[in-house]
Amino acid sequence: MAGRQGKGQQARQRRQQGMNWIRPAKRLAIYLRDGLACCWCGEALEDGASLTLDHCLPYAKGGSNEACNLVTACAACNSSRGARTMAGYARVVQERTNRQAAEVLAAVGRARRRVLDMDTARAMVARRGLAGALLDARR
Repeated sequence: MAGRQGKGQQARQRRQQGMNWIRPAKRLAIYLRDGLACCWCGEALEDGASLTLDHCLPYAKGGSNEACNLVTACAACNSSRGARTMAGYARVVQERTNRQAAEVLAAVGRARRRVLDMDTARAMVARRGLAGALLDARR
């Protein structure tokens, strides 16, 4: 039976598709909702942050891919959070920055409640897709 994958392993492989687990417009809408900055430490895109999406309740623990469970996080915060709870990680952020843990949690909570501007995000992705196709055609 070596070489045969169990149902659980097959399901994990389907879920773990790199950046393809979320549509580009939804990813962009979340980044825009959060001001193109990490909800945890506050590092922004213009500061050089490499932005990712963080599941507030981890997917492995039953969290969903819904926008209310996702926040923008810099790569450093997302990878260092690990399996910590939001409150637990807010205390870690407090040690690294001048932000209080309660302030960090409040900022994450506000971000999660904001409405996504999907129309703007879709339009931006469509324009980028068109521009990318035109640039590729010129090469």
